[in-house]
Amino acid sequence: MATIVMEQIGRLFINLQQLRRVPQMLSESLPSKTDTLCDTEVPQFFRERYIYSGYRALHRNWRFYFLSLLQRHNETINVWTHLVGALVVLIKTVQLSETVDFMNDPHSWPLLILLLSSTVYMTFSAVAHLLAGKSELCHYAFFYLDYVGVSLYQYGSAVAHYYYAIEESWHACVRGFFMPIASFLCCLSCFGCCYGKYRNYSLPPWVRKIGQVVPSAVAYSWDTSPVFHRFITWFPSWAKGDSKSSPALLFHFGQVAFFLSSAFFFTQPVPERWFPGHCDFLGQGHQLFHVLLAMCTVCQIHASFLDYLNRRDFYVNFHADGEAAFFFLLFILTFVMSALIALFMLVKVKRLLDYRGKTK
Repeated sequence: MATIVMEQIGRLFINLQQLRRVPQMLSESLPSKTDTLCDTEVPQFFRERYIYSGYRALHRNWRFYFLSLLQRHNETINVWTHLVGALVVLIKTVQLSETVDFMNDPHSWPLLILLLSSTVYMTFSAVAHLLAGKSELCHYAFFYLDYVGVSLYQYGSAVAHYYYAIEESWHACVRGFFMPIASFLCCLSCFGCCYGKYRNYSLPPWVRKIGQVVPSAVAYSWDTSPVFHRFITWFPSWAKGDSKSSPALLFHFGQVAFFLSSAFFFTQPVPERWFPGHCDFLGQGHQLFHVLLAMCTVCQIHASFLDYLNRRDFYVNFHADGEAAFFFLLFILTFVMSALIALFMLVKVKRLLDYRGKTK
């Protein structure tokens, strides 16, 4: 018995010794903070305006970039904002699955599409900001993946708004072609973003930004038109005191306000423009864009869920049997088309990079 006890104590001592070495093992395995570079040490293509430091070295192994998730660099916050956002949506999905029968209720499928597309776009965004620094080709490839995620989120927004938030008068005007047009605009937005980045060397930044922003703005206007129309029809009655406010309207107001705020920070490099070199780790406009867009998404999901619960008498009459299944198939088709667009543009990028490499 004494021998057994001594053996157990010895094993425990060994385990404690190994546990004490965990911090040292982690510090040895993670890339050190000295691996970040200033803007003059990386190619022009990777430099962000007014961001002077925190760039990761190029052409390291994949392990370096994956482990940089836990390191301080100028993309750390961009990765974590949407990584946390994706986790929040996943938790929300699990919570809703306890009360919503996603398997057997076709009327819940538009809400499921919104949840799936929200998770996908934030995950793809986090992956892009984490891994795009490996090389120029990887930069294109992962941000093209990001644009595919944006396209899917635009579709998810459109189907949730059209299915749950729409009023009868607007539904009568756009019935039969709202979602096909939304799908087309999603693909157009994906193409505009991919092409704008492809022409990175030959077009001024503002021209590329317009190529990315305008198609997305058109898609957003169309996708959110049921919500805007609902605001317009609700406001006169509310102003006269004749209308009760729907619980979902507050969250619809929130999602619109958060989205418009995020759009400002996407198009304008502030506050780093005002404090060059002081927002290299925290405080970049793109980080604020991520946070505001995630808040927009959370508001949108909750608004759609409230509409799903409280407007069932409306949307059951609006949408024919099998329409929800068609929208799900259109969601898959939109994903395939967006992925093909991204792949097509990536092939063009590969040819361009190969040509530039040969002419050096």
